[in-house]
Order: sequence, then structure tokens, then C-alpha cells
Amino acid sequence: MSAEASQAGSPTGLAADGERPLRIALLTYKGNPFCGGQGVYVRHLSRELARLGHRVEVIGSQPYPVLDDLDGPAAGRLSLTELPSLDLYRQPDPFRTPKRDEYRDWIDALEVATMWTGGFPEPLTFSLRARRHLRERRGEFDVVHDNQTLGYGLLGDVGAPLVTTIHHPITVDRQLELEAAKTRQRQWSVRRWYAFTRMQKRVARRLPSVLTVSGTSRQEIVEHLGVRPDRIHVVHIGADTDLFSPDPSVARVPGRIVTTSSADVPLKGLVFLVEALAKVRAEHPAAHLVVVGKRPEGGPVARAIERYGLEGAVEFVKGISDAELVDLVRSAEAACVPSLYEGFSLPAAEAMATGTPLVATTGGAIPEVAGRDGETCLAVPPGESGALAAALTRLLGDPELRTRLGAAGRERVLAHFTWARAAEGTVARYREAIAAPAAPLRPVPPTTGRPAAAVTTTGDHSEHTESRATC
Repeated sequence: MSAEASQAGSPTGLAADGERPLRIALLTYKGNPFCGGQGVYVRHLSRELARLGHRVEVIGSQPYPVLDDLDGPAAGRLSLTELPSLDLYRQPDPFRTPKRDEYRDWIDALEVATMWTGGFPEPLTFSLRARRHLRERRGEFDVVHDNQTLGYGLLGDVGAPLVTTIHHPITVDRQLELEAAKTRQRQWSVRRWYAFTRMQKRVARRLPSVLTVSGTSRQEIVEHLGVRPDRIHVVHIGADTDLFSPDPSVARVPGRIVTTSSADVPLKGLVFLVEALAKVRAEHPAAHLVVVGKRPEGGPVARAIERYGLEGAVEFVKGISDAELVDLVRSAEAACVPSLYEGFSLPAAEAMATGTPLVATTGGAIPEVAGRDGETCLAVPPGESGALAAALTRLLGDPELRTRLGAAGRERVLAHFTWARAAEGTVARYREAIAAPAAPLRPVPPTTGRPAAAVTTTGDHSEHTESRATC
């Protein structure tokens, strides 16, 4: 395939793979690319699918996806259809109660009732709205691609073959948060919030074609969700290597460490990085941390910053542009991914693509992205602040090591993890799904997704905000 074909499809009217262009419905119940990996996935995959010559209609709910403007032959192939929810988690009034005239149908009532009783309704209610929308437009799409909604509404007939991406099982998040819960009330709140994972397990087992982003996630989907291995296909995602690229004109800031953390949740391991920073500063007083994400008002990270006196050494930045983000990563002497688990780790791939040396844990699929310790990154066990501190101290003190790891990391991403490759692999799975004999998906009544009663409970909503709801 020529570079021109991969960027804009075939000049003969065929797609870049030489076959008929596809009409793709790409579903996402949350699509903001600035505070969550699902939104990043939709933004970049949709762009590259359009460049391959396909027509992509992203159908999403609030916070709505942000799509790229395309020009040249790809112009007009990418569009957004807004499928509004009640937007119960919007800022500045998350967990709001809608006014009476906002209710449109029984799905809205279900959404509010589930929120009132401490649950997270969006995967179920988006899937029900999406099914209704797709059935009204039967025949307009060749394939429907669901981005980890896994709601009951997507079982049965949605008007076209269904392909589903599962980045990683949310049951992993649930398990880690339960382990971190200190009280019975907190444990109850976590279990109630994650009640939708029971639905996702039931739905996942009935799906004919599942895409995932790493071998580790594939194994987790088999073990946690019970999906048959032969139904799961790994299609690696990656970095925008044109945007995330080295730029010698951007000066490195001595001692700067950059990380991305969408929220103060155990999964991201930010508290261990803060603890590590306190140790690193004993040898490198200029060491400081810039976190791309929202500053936590309370919780373990805020307490650790206060406990170690790091108020002036930890900065949080949010709402920056793509160009500002790239320059921030370029300016760092080290990037760090301290997560306890990741299904892929886009921040690792993006940092490596800029040539910034990486320190990363071995949690989940991170080693699949970051590569071997000492070759393309420095790898440490998850949850160990001492190991993080030792690796960061070593990296900050060794300019030659930083240069070598940065160059090797860039080459690894170019070879294995780009969005163009991801789109090509995804299209191949689309065509397989379209060619497969139609096998009707058996609907499951959404009983487990409905609350027992629409009453206010004592569940603690305040800790369930940015990582799952408002992103």
C-alpha cells in the first residue's frame, strides 16, 4: 500500500485496501479525548479510518467526542451525530437532578434512578438509545463498532454486524478500588457504582467479534468476562507520531518529570509517584512533577503531597491543547507511567514517540508497549515507590542513558504502535465480521441494570467523578 493510499484511500474510488469503502457507525458513550483513553481512541481511529477511504459516523453522548477536521480526499468522510443523555455528571454540577421538563422517555427516568441509587447508568442507557437510533436508520451502515459500551441495548438486531472494542475489563478497576476501600460503606459504594460490570460480563459473552488493544487485555477479557478466546482479536493502538515527535528546539527543563493521570484512583498509581518524588529530591533537589490531569481536592495523592511538603514541586495542568501537551512532554527529562494496571497505555506510547525517556511499571500491558527494561525504558514493579525513585534518580543523573532510551523508544513506537496501523487492522476485522454468517445475538432483559427503587441512598458519590463519569 502506498503512503498516499494509506492517507486518503484509493484514487479509483476504492478504499486503501483495494476493496469497497465501508459505512461505519462508531459508538462511544463518553468521547472527551482530553480526560480519558476512550475519547482518544475514537478521535484518532475515526480520523485514520476516514483517511483509508471509509465513511465514519461517530455517534456519541456527553461529553461529546472531539473529531479532527480533514481536508483533501478525506474531507467529508468523518461526521459526528450527537445522541444526548441527561448529562448527569457535567461540570460544575455533577450528580444533578434534572428538571421535570428535561425528561423525554423511560430511558431518562432509568438514568436518573440509577444515579440516585449510587449506580453508574451511562453504559446501559446509551446502549438503549443507540439501538433505537440504529434501528431507525437500518441499511445506512455496513458495520457498527461499539467502543466498550457493552450495554444490553446492543444485543439483538442493531441493523448491521457488530464489532466491539474492549480496552480492558472494568472489573479490574473494580477489584483495585475494592482493595483500596477502607470502610464497609466505601466498599458498598464501590460495589454499587460498578454494578454495571455485571451487565458488561453478560453482554461480552454473547458478542461475536471483540477487538482489544493488547495481549494482556485479551487474557484479562477471557478470565474476567468469560469471552471465548477465538472471538477476541488484538489490534494494537498507538501514538500520533506526526504530532508526538522529537523537536530539538524545545529545551529540556532540568529535573522535570511528566505523567498523565485522569483522576486520583488506585489504578493510576499516582500516589506512589508522589512518594517516589520525595525520595528523588534528596539527590536531585530540582526534581519536580507535572501531572496532566485534574488536581485532586482530597484523597491519597493530596495527602501525600502535603505529608512530604511537595506543594511547590507538583503541578497539575488541565485543558491544554495538543500542541501544549506535546511540548510539555518534550520538555521533560523523564516521563513516567506509575499505573498499577493498564490495558495498553497511550501515555507511554506518546512519550516514547517524542523521544522522551520513559520510566514505567510492569502493570498489565505496559511492558507490551514500553518494551524491555534497559533497552527502550526503565521498568519497575507496580506499587513500589522505592523502585520508582531509584529508576528516576538513575535517569535524571545519566544524560547518555536518557538519550539512548529516548531514541530507542521512538523507534519502537514507529515500528509497532501507530494509528494508521490500528485502522488497517480494524478494517480487516470489520470485513471479517461482515462476511461471517449472521448469528442473532440473544437479548438479555436489563434487570441487573435497573435500580431496585428510585430513592436517594447514603452512597458516597463524591469520589466517583472524573475517571468514569465526567469523562
